[in-house]
Amino acid sequence: MPTKVDFKKTIGAYHARKGRFDIVEVPELNYLMIDGHGDPNTSPEFTTAVEALYPVAYALKFASKNTLDRDYTVMPLEGLWWADDHAAFTASRDKSKWDWTLMIMQPDWIDHEMFADAVAKAAAKKAEARFHEVRFGSFTEGACVQTLHVGAFDDEGPVLAEMHDGFIPQHGLQMTGKHHEIYFSDPRKGDPAKRRTLLRQPVQPVTPLS
Repeated sequence: MPTKVDFKKTIGAYHARKGRFDIVEVPELNYLMIDGHGDPNTSPEFTTAVEALYPVAYALKFASKNTLDRDYTVMPLEGLWWADDHAAFTASRDKSKWDWTLMIMQPDWIDHEMFADAVAKAAAKKAEARFHEVRFGSFTEGACVQTLHVGAFDDEGPVLAEMHDGFIPQHGLQMTGKHHEIYFSDPRKGDPAKRRTLLRQPVQPVTPLS
């Protein structure tokens, strides 16, 4: 039997601690990705996006185990979030204005041929799903500030405000890229007060005025 790899334990960027902010270097990683817009709590588009990602992710896992003898734990759902007004995340929390990309990280030995086969197998079982919108590619974030939030998603605002307006500028950094969340708890079930979510913001050094 192949040894099952859990990348949450082997990739340092998936480690975060509640009550503190850490500066980490996130390497280039491969993902399944699908895009959308709107409130994740009410938008059918969000639900159908999740329903398109997971069958492909599991088809890849089983293909890797059965054909390459390399098994791994399917990684948690992740999301990139952005809006024209950054206050939509920290102040108004107007989720109807949010754009997003949902993602599931993939091992570096998964290639485009395996991805295409996995999409075809998933579509053969549920042709009406949005599998044709799922894409496979690499994503690099580099330097990031992150923390672990325990609690409901709607309680993230003060933590993000402290990150964006306190820790980041106090350390000579400025935000770049998109707000990133990693859902260690299934967002569709369980006690919201116990949800564990990694909150991440890419950063770069503040550029001195010339």
